[in-house]
Amino acid sequence: MSATTIVALPPSNQKVYGYLAVLVSLLCLYVPVFHDLFVTVWNSDTQSHGPIVLAIGLWFFYFKTKQILEKPQTFKPSPGLGWPLVILGGGLYVVGYSQSVYIISILSLVFILCGLICIIFGAKTAVKYWFALFFFIFLIPWPTSVIDTLTQPMKIAVSYAADHLLYALDYPIARSGVILQIGQYKLLVADACAGLNSLFTLEAIGLLYINVINHQAFWRNVLLAMLIVPISFTSNVLRVCTLALITFHLGDEAGQGFLHNFSGMVLFLTALVLIIVVDSLIQKIAEKFKLKSLLSQE
Repeated sequence: MSATTIVALPPSNQKVYGYLAVLVSLLCLYVPVFHDLFVTVWNSDTQSHGPIVLAIGLWFFYFKTKQILEKPQTFKPSPGLGWPLVILGGGLYVVGYSQSVYIISILSLVFILCGLICIIFGAKTAVKYWFALFFFIFLIPWPTSVIDTLTQPMKIAVSYAADHLLYALDYPIARSGVILQIGQYKLLVADACAGLNSLFTLEAIGLLYINVINHQAFWRNVLLAMLIVPISFTSNVLRVCTLALITFHLGDEAGQGFLHNFSGMVLFLTALVLIIVVDSLIQKIAEKFKLKSLLSQE
């Protein structure tokens, strides 16, 4: 065994919390960045998914660290790889924060975290954190021009589906582009209801579910990942329909007030339930047709 090799035994809670303290100390460096995001970008409807993704990302990083440290294993620190990543991340942090370019600031966090993992645990362990590091990419605030370009087709599709669904239920509804008129009320399907913010958050939740469950069958994970997009779309359609019905039956104030914000939480819960239901259906279909490759084979 070389001098740089560390043999890790199952750690006590104190040791796990020690590693967590290192992470928290690092994140303190990013308090100014996150504060700026909270009061500016994340305070808008189009980027309001940021705090949710941040909370989920921090939890998953802790979950992955605890999962890795629970098993006896050998760590081989790689400072030769880790320090250049930390230095690169530090440089990106200075540039991003000083110029208020939040895309660069978030990327710097990924590089610094990866570098610290290499320094403490080694490159082999850093690979195990790939999804935890990738998850922070969902925090990146995209430029308004990109959001507008990608959001418009999604809003039209959601509006079209909500219009036909409510019409099939005998509600007096009509559509003009992304504007729905139900009864005497006109509703604009905005970015917050059918835009990138909800899609990114639902994608993040879906990918998190897949990574935590971690089915043995590779193709089952791939199939579930592909189905996240239509599940997200369905959840958005249900949210728009719910808001339209609330406005129609309870009035405009109810539709734009507390119930509007509450419907956002219902959206994410609905998406998570649909993901679990779809996953269970895949399980039952595979069992019925004895598709063992979807259940156990990689």
